[in-house]
Amino acid sequence: MKPTDIGAPEYFHKVVDCQWACPAHTPVPEYIRLIAAGHYGDAYLVNWESNVFPGILGRTCDRPCEPACRRGRVEERNAEKPEPVAICRLKRVAADNKEDIRDRLPKPSQHKNGKRIACIGAGPSSLTVARDLAPLGYSVTVYDQDSRAGGMIWSQIPRFRLPMEVIDEETGYILNLGVEFKGGVKIGSLKRLLAEGYDAIFVGSGAPRGRNLDIPGRNEAAANIHIGIDWLSSVSFEHVSKIGKRVIVLGGGNTAMDCCRTSRRLGGEDVKVIVRSGYEEMKASPWEKEDAVHEGIPILNYLVPKAFVHSNGKLTGMTFEKVKAVYDAQGRRNLVPTGEPDQHFECDDVLIAVGQENAFPWIERDVGVEFDKWGMPVVDKVTMQSTLRHVFFGGDAAFGPKNIIWAVAHGHDAAISIDKLCHGENVAERPSPLVNLMSQKMGIHEWSYDNDISLANRYKVPWRDKRVTLKDIKVEVEMGFDPKTGFAEAQRCLNCDVQTVFTSKLCIECDACVDICPMDCITFTENSDERDLRARLNAPALTITQDIYVADGLKTGRIMAKDEDVCLHCGLCAERCPTGAWDMQKFLLDMTYAGSGCRSPKRIAA
Repeated sequence: MKPTDIGAPEYFHKVVDCQWACPAHTPVPEYIRLIAAGHYGDAYLVNWESNVFPGILGRTCDRPCEPACRRGRVEERNAEKPEPVAICRLKRVAADNKEDIRDRLPKPSQHKNGKRIACIGAGPSSLTVARDLAPLGYSVTVYDQDSRAGGMIWSQIPRFRLPMEVIDEETGYILNLGVEFKGGVKIGSLKRLLAEGYDAIFVGSGAPRGRNLDIPGRNEAAANIHIGIDWLSSVSFEHVSKIGKRVIVLGGGNTAMDCCRTSRRLGGEDVKVIVRSGYEEMKASPWEKEDAVHEGIPILNYLVPKAFVHSNGKLTGMTFEKVKAVYDAQGRRNLVPTGEPDQHFECDDVLIAVGQENAFPWIERDVGVEFDKWGMPVVDKVTMQSTLRHVFFGGDAAFGPKNIIWAVAHGHDAAISIDKLCHGENVAERPSPLVNLMSQKMGIHEWSYDNDISLANRYKVPWRDKRVTLKDIKVEVEMGFDPKTGFAEAQRCLNCDVQTVFTSKLCIECDACVDICPMDCITFTENSDERDLRARLNAPALTITQDIYVADGLKTGRIMAKDEDVCLHCGLCAERCPTGAWDMQKFLLDMTYAGSGCRSPKRIAA
């Protein structure tokens, strides 16, 4: 294998699996250390820089960072149920316990640059664009058909998961940067908006239309059959305050989980979730399913809707066909009938939450924005630019329904493109992040970070009593970690951003590091191809998606090979090394956002 180029920005970034997996590349270990030190405001601002909505995401994020967390993989053979660090809920610890940070946020720009930007929709992607551009002197106007900012964050996520005061606080931080918010204004024509002379337009209108279910009885019983996302919005607007006692929720995603739990709070006594797939294949996050089951809501699987049953125009129930999963030779799944009799369930109301889709009737097809055969805009996945050069898309409006953290990442990317476009630059030339490696050595056996590895299992977030939460839709279910528990959970972090850096010329090949390593992840051996080398390490490196750190230049001609996958970053190798060949160095990836740092340096004639 070739020696590892640790100067490449993506190498150590990839070792910090949680940050690598986060679409916004939030420096997770950095803010977790700040939480452990009690510096909650600092931890909040580290989050605010990248993911923009720490308090909101600390309650609602889909947590792509947690499956990537190496804590779970390191513990696979040592714990009955290995679990990642509670990264998402630690974000909430910073938000809940921070001091007043308003004086540390950017101030509205006193000098406008003459460029006008319109953002359609006041959801997370548009607000991220506004947050990045307004402090740079851009005049940013955000339009939304609703009277308050937040988009689906406030209209479709129930209050028992996300209190309104958290939404208003974090959207307020952005609007207070000098952003003009025009609530209650629905954009009905992109052509008319283009005529107003904006230098760039960002479309962050979400995926506003829920899919329907066209089966027998749908029209006849329509009065008691509701589209899930529309129904949730009506609840948020307080247009709906009750539902029938017997409720069926169709669908297996997070929207279905919100619908069933909301139904329990609005009078539903017999609430069921019915899904055509298996439990494990449901799109809902595992914790969302667990929350529903905890509140006494059964989830029935492998049932395909056949008909809405009604009597004199009134819904009385539904019939379902029982199916099973059959896999072909390529591993593709097909749902086939089992031949069992159809199943009938009585109900008073049905909520359809079988997916969402985009709707762009307000974008004229002759303005220059191309659409694909599915009716989605043709958008560059890096620049977020449409085929009309000064119109950009992000969030669910760009590529279909995902989640908040993806919308934030799209907003950052679009803001960079808009900034470069307005300065006459090529939007496809993307800025590289800034990277630093800094030694953590303070003394011979002393580091500037806590390198003790906590052996504790993942701590559970406390819930309020069901007898309280099921009576009031505005009572938040999760109470969050208190500072003491937050500290304990933070101690479970492996500090993956504090890297083991090896200097070959200092090594005397005494193997002291090999002897002391608790994970047997360091090996001195003859070089070979990757497949052979992975099998010959002291502990075979089986996770091929994580690199092996290879260093040559040793006096014996051997190489040093370290499995990055299971390294604890405990620093014992560096403490034991008699020559200082090993050092612990903190890796900091500083993403480049809109502004002077994202633009190409100007060449000045001699």
